[in-house]
Parts: sequence; C-alpha cells; structure tokens
Amino acid sequence: MFTGIVTALGTVREIAPIGAGRDMRLTIAAPWPDTAAIPIGASIACSGCCLTAVGVGADWFAADVSAETLARTTLGAWRSGSRINLERSLRLGDELGGHLVFGHVDGTGEALEARPEQGSVRWRFSIPPALARFIAVKGSIAVDGVSLTVNAVSGQDFSVNIIPHTAEVTRFGWLAQGDSVNLEIDMLARYAARFAETR
Repeated sequence: MFTGIVTALGTVREIAPIGAGRDMRLTIAAPWPDTAAIPIGASIACSGCCLTAVGVGADWFAADVSAETLARTTLGAWRSGSRINLERSLRLGDELGGHLVFGHVDGTGEALEARPEQGSVRWRFSIPPALARFIAVKGSIAVDGVSLTVNAVSGQDFSVNIIPHTAEVTRFGWLAQGDSVNLEIDMLARYAARFAETR
C-alpha cells in the first residue's frame, strides 16, 4: 500500500525479456541512499504500478513484469532511459500524506492538454469510459502514482492542477501532450459505486 507521495524519480536502466519474451525484467536506477538494503520481495510503486523487488544493488533494483501488467499499463512502452515515479510501500506509523493507493492500475489515460493557471499548471487527461463514473470533483485519483485532487470532470476527461514542486519531483516535469499515464481510481469511490449498485 502507498500514499501517492512520490519519493524519488527513477530511470529505467535495462529491460530484459523473460518468460519466452512475453514478460520482462526491469532494472531501475533509484537514488535512495539505502537502495541496497531494500528486502527482496518488497513492493515498490513504479509510476503507479506495484512491482516486487527481485534484485537490489547500491543504486538500483530489479522487478519482473508479467504480460498481463504490460498489456494493462504504460510499462510496455518504457525504454532504457524512461523516467518513472517511485514510492516505497507504507510502514505502520508512516504519515499518510496523499490518499490510500494500492498500486493496482485500473487503466491508462492520455495527457490531452497542459495549461498554465496562475501559479500551477492544469493538466487534462482522458479516462477509459468504464472508469469515468468513479471520478468526482474534489475526489482523489492517482496519475502515474501521484496522489492528486480532481478539479474538474467533463464526460470522458478530468483535470488536475500541478504545482511547481510536484512538477519538479515527479515525472510531470517531463510529461508532454499525448503521453500515456497509469490511472488508479480511489478505492473508496469503487466501493461506494458497488454499494449503490447492490442496493
């Protein structure tokens, strides 16, 4: 479990095919000072996708990615040099600064527009039709693993505002119109919708 507060920007260092070429092993450069001490089996959110560390070194970790994950997230488009948001899993007693993020990507969206708005930038993203009903103004959403507040919803798209600090410490500083992003809806919205369906 995560909070959507990105703690580092990582870089894909190497991609190796495994599982008859359908799966892959990622080696990701990570700037944490204690990367080598990450336990094998630890969960790390990589641009919103929860991956399991299968190897670690002084400034890197490795994770295996299944064909299922590659098909449902942006990970299949990653290349050597791709910048990604990183967050280590929560420990009991940690500050919950964002919202509860599970690292289970619900779908992908597209960056449609970035428009300066006073001291921030308003980003507009498309969302798959099946997920649109879970998005609400002032609700939470994770975009590439970043916990954000929804500021507007219109049909099949939504908008969030990105302050300069967030752009500096996440992949938003490199994001461009047309880029794909991983989306995770707020779990509370999912359960509320399910409850309403069964009433």
